[in-house]
Formats: sequence, C-alpha cells, structure tokens
Amino acid sequence: MAQLKASSPSSSIPLTAPSLHPTGRLLYHQLWKAKTSSFKVLGLRTSVGAKKLQVIKAAARSDTEVVSETGKGGGLRGKLNKVVLAYSGGLDTSVIVPWLRENYGCEVVCFTADVGQGIKELDGLEQKAKASGACQLVVKDLKEEFVKDYIFPCLRAGAVYERKYLLGTSMARPVIAKAMVDVAKEVGADAVSHGCTGKGNDQVRFELTFFALNPKLNVVAPWREWDITGREDAIEYAKKHNIPVPVTKKSIYSRDRNLWHLSHEGDILEDPANEPRKDMYMMSVDPEDAPDQAEYVEIGIESGLPVSVNGKRLSPASLLAELNEIGGKHGIGRIDMVENRLVGMKSRGVYETPGGTILFAAARELEFLTLDRETIQVKDSLALKYAELVYAGRWFDPLRESMDAFMQKITETTTGSVTVKLYKGSVTVTSRTSPFSLYRQDISSFENSQIYDQADAAGFIRLYGLPMRVRAMLEQGI
Repeated sequence: MAQLKASSPSSSIPLTAPSLHPTGRLLYHQLWKAKTSSFKVLGLRTSVGAKKLQVIKAAARSDTEVVSETGKGGGLRGKLNKVVLAYSGGLDTSVIVPWLRENYGCEVVCFTADVGQGIKELDGLEQKAKASGACQLVVKDLKEEFVKDYIFPCLRAGAVYERKYLLGTSMARPVIAKAMVDVAKEVGADAVSHGCTGKGNDQVRFELTFFALNPKLNVVAPWREWDITGREDAIEYAKKHNIPVPVTKKSIYSRDRNLWHLSHEGDILEDPANEPRKDMYMMSVDPEDAPDQAEYVEIGIESGLPVSVNGKRLSPASLLAELNEIGGKHGIGRIDMVENRLVGMKSRGVYETPGGTILFAAARELEFLTLDRETIQVKDSLALKYAELVYAGRWFDPLRESMDAFMQKITETTTGSVTVKLYKGSVTVTSRTSPFSLYRQDISSFENSQIYDQADAAGFIRLYGLPMRVRAMLEQGI
C-alpha cells in the first residue's frame, strides 16, 4: 500500500462538514478533529489536502486497507496501550493478534495457560505468536493450581450441573482468566482479550473473572465486534495480513481439553438424535473394547479431598492424571447430554471425564459413612446451586466462596478410603472405610443390641405417623 502523505500543521482545517449522509458527517468531524499526527495512521492513497472526501472513503474501507502503526496513535476502534490475549495458536487467536493491533493500535501479549490440554497444543506457540505480530508469549503451568484450587473444591462440594456435567470447562476458565489478570499487571497491560464467541458460556466466565479481580481492565471480545463470520473469512484475513495460517487439519468437532475432561461439540452432535461416532473419543476406549478383566482401585481421601491412589500419595495433578489413564483404558466417564447454556439456548455435548468420574463415585460413597441424613440432604441441595454458580462463571462470587466454606467445614471428617471396581465403562464401589464412620455394626446388626431396643420403634411410628392418621380420621368422619 502506498505510504500516507501527512497533513502539515499549516493545512487548512474546515470547521463545517460538506453535505453528507449523517454517518459520513459524523466520521468527517471525527477525522478532522484528530491531531495532525494521527493522519499518518490512515493509509490514504493521496494527500489529505487534495480531496477531503477521500478521508471518509478511506476510513470506511475494509480493515485490510487501513494500516495502524502501533504506538503512533489509535487504531480503527480506539486506542489501547497493551492487551493480554488468551492465546491457543489456532486460527481464531492467530487472527485476533493483528486485528487487535490494527483496531486498537496496541501491543499484544499472548498468554497460554497449561491446564493439562497436552504437549502437542503447546508446541511451537512462541513462533506462531511472534509470526502473528505479538510482542511476546507468556506460558504458565497452572495444572496443580487448577486441580487443587478449582477441581477439588467442586469435587468436595459434589457439584454436578444438570445431573450429568462435571463442569470441566466451567472450572478451567476462571483459573485461566485469573492468570491473565496477573499477567496484565506484570506487563503493564490496560486490557485483556479472548476468542470466545458471542453464543457461548465462556465469554461470560472470562469476563466475570476480569470484573471481579480487576474492574479497571478493558475487555476486548473480537467475535462480538468484527465482521469475520467463519473460518474462510478468518483465513482470508490472515492471508491479507501475511499471518501464517495453521496447516493442521480442521477438526469437525469443537473440542476443549484439560486435565479434568475432554468435551466434544458440533458436526453430527448438533442433532441430538445422532449417536456419536466411535472414532470421536480420545481419552477413553469404547467400553465394548475395554479389558475383559476388571481392575480394582483404592482412593485415599482426607477431609473430602483425594490424596492417594492404591496407597501412593500424589500431588493433585499427578493423582488426576493417573486416574485418567486407569479410567480411560476401561472406558470410564463418557457422558452424552443436552444442556441449557447460560445464554439461553440448549446445546448438545459429549464429555469424557475418566478420572473425575472415579473420584466423584469415591467421594460420594465415603460421605455415606461420615455424614448424617440431614447434613447429606442440605449438602446435596447446596451442591445444585454451587454447580450453577460455577457453570455461570461466578467463581469469585462471595456466595460461592461462602458455600465453599460450608463444604470445607462439613467434610472435615470425610476421611478414609474407598475401593472401586472398574469394568467396561462402569464404576462400582466395593469397599469403604473411615475412622470417623457413623456406621455401627453392633447397632445395625439384626442381632440383639443394648443400644437399640426394637420395642421402641412402636412409639416412634405412632408419633411419626400421627399427621397421616389424623387426616385419615377427618376424611372418614372418625
């Protein structure tokens, strides 16, 4: 593109706009009121003084015909200093880098969180980020923090969304967003950005975390602003800006993977009547192809949190990784569901959560030993709300934090071990023990007991059933 000839300080600046459409008149005034130096930003093909209407035409052109020089003025949509972008290295976020520079005249710091998505997704990221125009790439290993501070609290709370979903993506977004806020402070950024679409839940989860931790940060969500509508548009934009397009084969599914789970959406799954293809799954084998020999696994739990597998104490992330491997080979943890998204629509997703499914079964079973009836009922009722808060991105909401304090207190005595049997997709509890067990064999046994006198049951039943008896007497005129 031809270089601009900047307007000189002595150039005459008209005080009134020529006869134009209202939109053109507004744009005309915005451009003429700008500082003289800002004209260097616009990629005009002629001098500013020659044909003033060219200014309006140039500003109305597509993004590919206007060049923004980072640090020398605002972009097409405003001016930001430095933006931290949640970066994956895929097509969307690769395109967002130059789009941010062009539209906001800013430096872009790419941020990638390692939450257990796999080594392949992290390979070559720095080279990709720099090639897209980023000034730097920051990668942080958040696996232990993710499991310890986000997954385990949800496990302790028994949080399950809409009867099935174990909240894999919902738990990962706040830990990533929190790290982005930290990086923004470290690098002196005044904004953060993400590649979430305007139809999904993740945009809410990211932005509520930003609001809660640093409300001063600007938030840029390109999918709610730009004209790119799909993959082909993104590829065309990348080519025009000399951005290397990822050459990996595009998956027909939309996937999200972390140490807790792998989700699948899109393609044939968009029709709830279609059965998922066998080759879609990646973390678990088909239960039909799982070993014919069952495997027994012992989970050690302390105060509601898992600490060991088969007697071996492990860090939170290592423990989950080991159970993923064990559970995956037995086809454990496949869920196919239609869920209600936060934004109002229903969506169909298939989830693989092998290790998480084992842990949920073990933790829940141990509570049957250590918690009384009323406590279990209250805990289960709160777990529903807890799951809704996490799903909706309200991790840093005081309500969730207060509920978490309750869950921590109520599970103080949920300590012991649970043995599960894994066989062709099923998890069966075979043994549970706890030093704080409320189960007493001498009371529960059918043999005579000094503590429990069976004759006492008669009076209990008469009192417990009194309301029913009175109602029946009324109806029968007794």
